[in-house]
This record gives sequence, structure tokens and C-alpha cells, in this order.
Amino acid sequence: MSLSIGTRLGPYEILAAIGAGGMGEVYRARDTKLGRDVALKILPDGFAHDAERVARFKREAQLLASLNHPHIAQIYGLDRQEGRDGQDGTTFIVMELVDGDELAQRIARGPIPLDEALPLARQIADALEAAHEHGIVHRDLKPANIKVKDDGTVKVLDFGLATREAGEAGRSKNARTSGRSASCCTRC
Repeated sequence: MSLSIGTRLGPYEILAAIGAGGMGEVYRARDTKLGRDVALKILPDGFAHDAERVARFKREAQLLASLNHPHIAQIYGLDRQEGRDGQDGTTFIVMELVDGDELAQRIARGPIPLDEALPLARQIADALEAAHEHGIVHRDLKPANIKVKDDGTVKVLDFGLATREAGEAGRSKNARTSGRSASCCTRC
């Protein structure tokens, strides 16, 4: 489903397409109630009747809602606008809009100096640590799923393939204190 500029989904007015991936299309939209720009991730029409894909989309929203970290894009809501005249409705996630380049774009411009790369790596590690402390494994971490704002702030995006580990936040007490994952052998 490609949405055209000006299309409304509830209080959200589509301003521009941002990108598309396996789990959805992402748009810049204006939240007309709160007067701010947001990102809308739309479940594609082809998946609207696929119970597994719909469940995965909702699981992404729920996993994101369980996280609150300065280096993970925040979720504002999960919504659905019913279709008109017998058309299917549209399911979408409302998220923080993160302006800036994807890390992939930054890498394509050439080597990143060490004094710039280390803070980026630290922020990515901090975001992943926060997710792991909640038992969440991203499973699709790549430069295209990381945004770098103009001020150098990193935001990890796209938890569409993320899973929640079993057990107490996915880690045992011993592994949490030693810095090893619960599945790591005792020789590590």
C-alpha cells in the first residue's frame, strides 16, 4: 500500500515516504492533534490477512512499548483505521520521527574517525544492553537500522524481527553480574 501525500490516517497526515522494508512502509506524518511530526510504519496490504504477520507487527509494537531508552526510537502507539466501502483497513505503528542519516549512509561516505566512531558504538551498545536487560533481542541490527542525528545522537530502529527471550528478562542472575549471556558456557 503506497500512501500519497495528504492521506489521513486518523489524526495523522502523510507528508512523505521515508522507506520500506520487509515488515512495512514508513512515512513521515503530521500528528494534527499534538502538532508534531511522527513516523508511521504501515503494515503492507499483502500482510493484512496474514495472521502471523499481523501478530509479528503487533509484537514489534509491544516490545518497543516495553523499552524506554534515549538510543531506541520511541513508540507512541499502535492503531488501525478501518477501510471504507468494503476496503481493508490500515494497521500502523506511530513512532518517534528520527531525523538524520542512517549509519549505512554515514559509512558510505568513507571511514569514520575513531573519535566519532567510539561514541556511536557506545550508544548502540547502550541501546542493545537496555533491550537485552528486558529480554529483547533485536535480531536485525545493521547500519540501515541505526540513525545518527546531526548532534551525534544514535537511535536504534526497526524491532520488527525482535524476540523476547524466556526467563527472567532473558538472563540469569549469574550471567547478568558477570556480563555473559545466560546461554554462554561457563568457560567463556
